[in-house]
Amino acid sequence: MPPLPEKSRESVPDRSTIRILIIDDDVEFAGVLRMHLVAAGYTAEVAEDAVEGGKALLARPPALVLCDIAMPYMNGLELMSLMRTDANSASIPVVFVSGRSDGETMARAVELGAADFLAKPVTREQLLQTVKACLQAGGRRAAPPNYRFPPVV
Repeated sequence: MPPLPEKSRESVPDRSTIRILIIDDDVEFAGVLRMHLVAAGYTAEVAEDAVEGGKALLARPPALVLCDIAMPYMNGLELMSLMRTDANSASIPVVFVSGRSDGETMARAVELGAADFLAKPVTREQLLQTVKACLQAGGRRAAPPNYRFPPVV
């Protein structure tokens, strides 16, 4: 494979410098997400609930957060709402990864500014494609989907 031109080399970030915070009370599932991200070259850290996730966010803001919704003490939507009020975490993209994929929950996630929403179970390909897309877009959506009304087929 030929070497990248100098300009291209500078624009391609080293994945190992991209830190992703996984917040999920299902430790086994979070471990699988972490394993896939590390295997893809990212740096990944796991917090077992939203309170620990909030502490990790304050200590060292990540490039991206993968967050469950249904967790003890504080749910993921509440955490994201708090994140949006803090200048240091307001712009961090959040991807919800949850078993709760009803229209109301997904619509609330979008209202809060979620970068994306993945319904559990998640494949390795879905995870890595979503992470890559969110990081490239800076966590912004081109046009938020309408989760309130399912498509008519």
